[in-house]
Amino acid sequence: MLHPIPLRPLLAKIDQDRLRTLQAELGSPPPDAPASWRHYSKYLELEKYLRLNIRRVQDLNLHLASPKEILDIGCGAGFFLFVAQDQGHPGLGFDTGAIPVFDALVDLLGVERITYRIEAFEPLPDFGRKFDLITAFSTAFHGGKDNSWRWGAKEWEFLVADLERHLKPGGQIFFGLNPAYGGEYYTPEILEVFRRRGASVERENVSFPAKPL
Repeated sequence: MLHPIPLRPLLAKIDQDRLRTLQAELGSPPPDAPASWRHYSKYLELEKYLRLNIRRVQDLNLHLASPKEILDIGCGAGFFLFVAQDQGHPGLGFDTGAIPVFDALVDLLGVERITYRIEAFEPLPDFGRKFDLITAFSTAFHGGKDNSWRWGAKEWEFLVADLERHLKPGGQIFFGLNPAYGGEYYTPEILEVFRRRGASVERENVSFPAKPL
């Protein structure tokens, strides 16, 4: 409230003609397109999702912090990194790719992204650099509410340990989870993994302590 990030300067950095073209081309997928494409077309409402990610950036106090190198897991359309970059934080996103709306918006917003799919018990690739902050918002690599499979405690333990390899000294990890486990964000066993590794947990928000210097 004291130091809000204004929306209008962010919108001014976006090519509105290109945006309107994308909205016309991708806003109504053809009948034979995968059903998920219709779901993802909602992200063409840029103002709505920029506002959401302004809140995320502010909740992490990035609007008040010195530059941090960010890795955003499941970056989607790149909104979070776009807002963070505006506040002086360089970043890299990764996601599965092959979703036309996300591919187009990442390019429109000028966000650096690589294509990669997280799999259980497989280490992440070498990104060529380490990060001050690793984030993951509303991801589905661990299984969503409609999936018959979902990650358990061992898969989460492996991922968190692996992510720590990619942190700079003093770096942190933050998850903003989707409900996936019978309407909950995690099972008691997964929550125990988070807490055992020192995380503070409040509903969907899981914040791990800084990596020791």
